[in-house]
Amino acid sequence: MRLSADRSPDTLETMNDHSSRTNGDSSADGAGPQQTFAATAFWRALPAGMRRRWWMFRPLDLIARHWPVFKKPRGVLVVRMDGIGDMVLFRRALDHYAEIFGVEKSEITVLGCESWEKLSAEVFDGYRVLAIDEHAFARRPFYRFRVSLWVRGLAPAVAVCDSYMRRALMADSLVWVSAAPRTVVSLPFVSERTRSEFGYYLSQVDEIIDTGPYPTHEIIRHFNFISALSGNTVKPETPSIQWRDQVPPTVDGEAYAVLNPGSNEPGRRWPLAGYAGLARRLLGLGLKVVFVGRPGEWSDGHETEGLAQEEGVIDLTGKTDLPGLLDLLNHARLVISNDTGPAHLSIALATPTVVIVGGGHFGSFVPYPAQASPANARFVFQEMECYHCFWRCHRRANKFQLFPCIGALTEDRVWHDCEILLGADVSEVPGSLAIEAPGEAVGEQAGHERPLT
Repeated sequence: MRLSADRSPDTLETMNDHSSRTNGDSSADGAGPQQTFAATAFWRALPAGMRRRWWMFRPLDLIARHWPVFKKPRGVLVVRMDGIGDMVLFRRALDHYAEIFGVEKSEITVLGCESWEKLSAEVFDGYRVLAIDEHAFARRPFYRFRVSLWVRGLAPAVAVCDSYMRRALMADSLVWVSAAPRTVVSLPFVSERTRSEFGYYLSQVDEIIDTGPYPTHEIIRHFNFISALSGNTVKPETPSIQWRDQVPPTVDGEAYAVLNPGSNEPGRRWPLAGYAGLARRLLGLGLKVVFVGRPGEWSDGHETEGLAQEEGVIDLTGKTDLPGLLDLLNHARLVISNDTGPAHLSIALATPTVVIVGGGHFGSFVPYPAQASPANARFVFQEMECYHCFWRCHRRANKFQLFPCIGALTEDRVWHDCEILLGADVSEVPGSLAIEAPGEAVGEQAGHERPLT
């Protein structure tokens, strides 16, 4: 639905608090009334509650926004300042933009991140993709200024951003600096720390669309957004990306499984002992085992001592670029991963994938909602009363400790889902667990794939 009634920036925090307690239907059923956020000229000139970084960036952002551009506004700018996994969850919704905005695909510019730029030629075939260093944009004023001038020079007729978990100083500022005649954004998640920043930018956009209460899944949000824009319900679609068919030379055409034990957050890394145990089970089935990730993410502990020397184990940590990783994922018999970008890529490539899930923002990104979860994906989790901590766990002594919701998952629990996806190849192995056909439910009590809003 779209939001209606004028509100001041002070209302933003209250709205998100209310939304998080709402149990209404999060599916879009057509566009509702529109909401705007009002701010006085005085507050906009001297807004309260802004961080020091905002004031440092403001003069250069103002110059860029008002930089003279003499060409006629044209096309759609889509701002995607987020990670690989978020990009994958958004990708299929993008294919509805051309019809909704009445433009050709070639007139849609996706402003994305360098982290997934190498995938853009194939994953975003037909679109124009421009990538920036999102970290430099958030920290370095003059790099930010150059990017902002570049974005202003695009002269889009429409600028769009539908990310819910976004940063105002990145995504919203890029929409704002484009000075597009029409700007459309989703209502973001707002904290006390970011309330004033979002208020500043939201008070200057044309359309704000509420895509649902927290923790509505991102896939649902993207399709709620385009449903509101089109005025018709667009059903959520299973994540899928197109990729080249290139067999990785390192596996010599043999069947293999990919294990991805890393994560940007140390506490979200399922114990290496579990991955080592799964690797040995997979070797016992005759599969090669390929480890991927950053250097040292799996081979630095005593849990994996000697594993690298075992026949059939291939250590590619730190040795693949992003396209090479997709080639590995695309041809794997099975992928086992923590909740990271490669897990989403693997699912979107239709590869059988087991994802180890924690509870920090459970249901927002993983597990996938029932209406958009493919049969090739299994999500293993142990639900706890402290779920939705936003990874600010009160049970950890320091930030390097494992999150309890991750540590609670046993090797047998994860292996059970591996067997389900491996299917008949595993059922013939003596002593293997009884399994169901891929895609069948395994029961709420096991902590798998329950329906989510």
